[in-house]
Amino acid sequence: METKRKPLEVLINDYLKFCSARKNLDHKTIKSYSIDLNQYYEFSCSTTYSWFNKKAIQIYIEYIHTIYKPKSIKRKIASLKAFFHYLEIEEILEINPFHKIQLKYKEPFILPKTIPINTIEQIMRFAYTEYKSKTTQHSKNTALRNALILELLFATGMRISELCSLTLEQIDINDYIIKIYGKGSKERLIQICNKNIQALINEYLKVFSLEIINNKYIFTNRLHNQLSEQSVRNMINKYTKNAGIGIHITPHMFRHSFATLLLEEDVDIRYIQQMLGHSSITTTQIYTHTSINKQKNILSTKHPRNKLEFEI
Repeated sequence: METKRKPLEVLINDYLKFCSARKNLDHKTIKSYSIDLNQYYEFSCSTTYSWFNKKAIQIYIEYIHTIYKPKSIKRKIASLKAFFHYLEIEEILEINPFHKIQLKYKEPFILPKTIPINTIEQIMRFAYTEYKSKTTQHSKNTALRNALILELLFATGMRISELCSLTLEQIDINDYIIKIYGKGSKERLIQICNKNIQALINEYLKVFSLEIINNKYIFTNRLHNQLSEQSVRNMINKYTKNAGIGIHITPHMFRHSFATLLLEEDVDIRYIQQMLGHSSITTTQIYTHTSINKQKNILSTKHPRNKLEFEI
């Protein structure tokens, strides 16, 4: 196989620039590509096969199967395949070795973890109690921010990254519509219809108006910088513990609960797909497996066996 004489690390760097400038990929996606491809580069330095050799790739795939979970393996192989496709398109490689590699792996089916609605109520009630009980302006403002974060996570099903990057321009305060920028810079609109959340938004924007103008981000920390995802996780952990909730709750579980509970209320899955920002309905369909309450309702009211009565 012929190849131009650019070293692999240079080609990887060229590809990452291509992904950023011409494909306009999210910085997190590019960071993942960088980690995965540089891992392959380090591996290639330790093998006797050339990095573009089919055998080198096969050995690498066998290697990552020994140390990573299926989801990580799938991502790392996808990153490498995309890189080699780029090399083929740019005619840096005459033949893409992946064309001759059989890939077959089965990801274990893991149900998304959701939060019971009574637990959501419990943590929300704690958040509002915190807000009302604070006496200093700083602590009251922080509690107001935390309450709105929890409300928006559940009301919109947005990802934590989407929440932390929210700006004032994304909120239509007249109609309470939030424009969310999702993966791959895809846009979706979510309307806030609950009057309590609308009032909370109004109060928050009134209190933090100057800070938002100066910072641009809706949610900020005590240093007036963009609130980090880890700070949101820490806040949820703290509130969960203080509310006496015995399960570990993550921001993403609010997203799962948003989808599952809407499904239980007979909302068409295509609408849920749109609100979650999923490109494929297949991704959204995982929630059809988690709705055990809906299943119970169907089987207790619709099952033909319920029409048959026998005495014991």
